[in-house]
Amino acid sequence: METELLVILIVVIIVLVAAASWLGVRKLAQKHTRSAVADSPHKINIAKQQVAFIYNPTKNGAEAAKAFIRRSVSKAGWPEPLFLETTAEDPGFSMAQAALDAKSDVVIVGGGDGTVRAVGQTLRRTEIPLGIVPLGTGNLLARNLSLDVTDVAGCVQIALFGHQRHIDAGLMELEDAVTGAASKHSFMVIAGLGMDADVMNDTNSKLKEHVGWLAYSEAGLRHMAGRRKKVSITLDNEPAQQRKVRSVLFANCGLLPGGIDFVPGALIDDGVLDVVVISPRSALGWIAMAGKVVFQHKNHLPVIDFYRSKNLTIRTVMPVETQIDGDPSGPATCVKVSVEPKAVLVRVAAPNNPS
Repeated sequence: METELLVILIVVIIVLVAAASWLGVRKLAQKHTRSAVADSPHKINIAKQQVAFIYNPTKNGAEAAKAFIRRSVSKAGWPEPLFLETTAEDPGFSMAQAALDAKSDVVIVGGGDGTVRAVGQTLRRTEIPLGIVPLGTGNLLARNLSLDVTDVAGCVQIALFGHQRHIDAGLMELEDAVTGAASKHSFMVIAGLGMDADVMNDTNSKLKEHVGWLAYSEAGLRHMAGRRKKVSITLDNEPAQQRKVRSVLFANCGLLPGGIDFVPGALIDDGVLDVVVISPRSALGWIAMAGKVVFQHKNHLPVIDFYRSKNLTIRTVMPVETQIDGDPSGPATCVKVSVEPKAVLVRVAAPNNPS
């Protein structure tokens, strides 16, 4: 019986993902236009820029992006760009600091969300703009900023000559009462704990190289049969809630690959985080939740709840895995999350209807 339900679940999810992709293409422009609430893109007022390009050399398109940047900078008569490669040990933190030390006027990132997060974390509160050339698997921040993730040359042009706007950043503090470990991370897109972190930990890297973000679906199906975990959730100054959950997500923005609007109404510069509590107990619960997300049903389902909060704390008895923008960040028994309003200045395309 469990095997039959799993097969049915797999078929339903495939259909829902296909439907989401079709609907997403039709509604993509509409969803992107509501990614801003307060800070409209404004023109760059600078005649000459020192450009730094921080890139993951293992990503397809990295060399092409370098060539586009070098050519564009040369034509503009600007100084020679600074090229900095990330490493397996450092996804961009020290490179971003080197770019700041070199007095760069704009720091462009060529890579996935992990590289963007590392550089963005270093650029917080500096007012040095972050340009994005999406070369990764999900490229979620790029998607939520209306960048064409298939157009490397176009993204380079936006990073060099586009408009700019401020966006929020999330801050997640982790404590593990069992090991005594503690850490602090910034995130740009979505962080979380529970099943989503287990999936990130268990995604096949080789499959990810071949099928991209769909590799997460394969890992997700393998983890769906797990048990819920008991957690305590405190939102802002409200009393703590005792919940049994599979995942708790903290979203700075909500658009996923395929045009799936996972967190309806999430805005990237509204000064709050959208908190998603996921708690299905069965295959039918997962199917119901997937249907609600894909088709934007307004009716409340007990398997998924949405909240909005500036600060929240989650406590567990035993350590639970966590993730930041798709990268595993280790187990924790206490997770404190907050929002940093307008923390990062980013380069974006000109608005469709500039005033």
